[in-house]
Amino acid sequence: MKFDPSSDVIEAPVVTPTLNSAVAQSGKLLTPEQHLLLMSADDWEQFIKEWAQFQKTTYHLVVRLGGADDYGIDVAGFVMDKGFEGEWDNYQCKYYTGTPLTPGTAIPEIGKLIWHAFREEISLPRKYYFFAPKDCGPALKKLLLNPAKLKDKLIEKWDDWCANSITSKQTIELSGEFAAFVENVDFSIFQYKPRHEVIEDHRQTPYFVIRFGGGLPQRPSPAPPPVEPATQESRYISQLYAAYSDKEKVNVVAENIASYPKLNDHYGRQREAFFHAESLKNFARDSVPEGTFDSLQSEIHSGVVDTCDEEHDHGLARMKAVIDRANAIQLTENGLIQVTKVQDRHGICHQLANEDKLTWVPSDE
Repeated sequence: MKFDPSSDVIEAPVVTPTLNSAVAQSGKLLTPEQHLLLMSADDWEQFIKEWAQFQKTTYHLVVRLGGADDYGIDVAGFVMDKGFEGEWDNYQCKYYTGTPLTPGTAIPEIGKLIWHAFREEISLPRKYYFFAPKDCGPALKKLLLNPAKLKDKLIEKWDDWCANSITSKQTIELSGEFAAFVENVDFSIFQYKPRHEVIEDHRQTPYFVIRFGGGLPQRPSPAPPPVEPATQESRYISQLYAAYSDKEKVNVVAENIASYPKLNDHYGRQREAFFHAESLKNFARDSVPEGTFDSLQSEIHSGVVDTCDEEHDHGLARMKAVIDRANAIQLTENGLIQVTKVQDRHGICHQLANEDKLTWVPSDE
């Protein structure tokens, strides 16, 4: 056959992806599910530790027990402070990226846990969940959805899969009192946790964005300041009054600030800014790794402290100069930048004043 170059020309794709700055810098983002499939064993271990932080919000105590003598327990969530004497759930977080979990992998783990429960070293859990990067395979899912068949499979395969895998010290026979114990176990406690549910759990932790990217969640609107100042506001508010008094050369306090309409309006705006920054602080606590907000606050402090230390006509002028400087700082590195507003920058200045890291009327003036 004569070669025809025109017949082998590769045509352009029908759909051309939209190019924006994020795509230009990082390429197409992987989904969290795709990330899981690419994780190394070390990354998976770290991911499980991060995921367990969400479980701490639903249990009295969460413990990682994976290891040689783990009783078939990986992550245990205790409902109350009674340990194995109370209700608890087990999460078996298996690292297998090649294939989904199979009965041959899961049933020995079930056998191990039942054996240690028979020996009264632990109690049977309320629920026992399997999950892995590639989920449970069809054969295992079918067994986990049919407790009677799961029990039958464990009994059928005991000698092949379980007898010599529970402990290296002895072969565990499925006979006598132990066999009777197995018969009475409620196999409906053994279930699987789909990969997408694990990811949604992880999404509720501060580690999701740094692990999977994709941007921060939407930030809630900050609550308005309470009519009466809260205890947490006392120091920065006293600094506000000191700055107003320094400008007016009279003692401006809560009882007479309404007599100074511009100052009164300014006071209201500063309280709103403070609660904006408090809202950002709370958002950071739940959405990004610990220390991210502190780093932002420290960066703003470094950017304004020299302005605060300069000579100013009065305390209010110093405060305004510091806030103007906070507006001008180029924040480029902190993970909260995309959700930080102008009011947050103002409010962070008052947070710093609340901690006496900034002072509007120095004692030597």
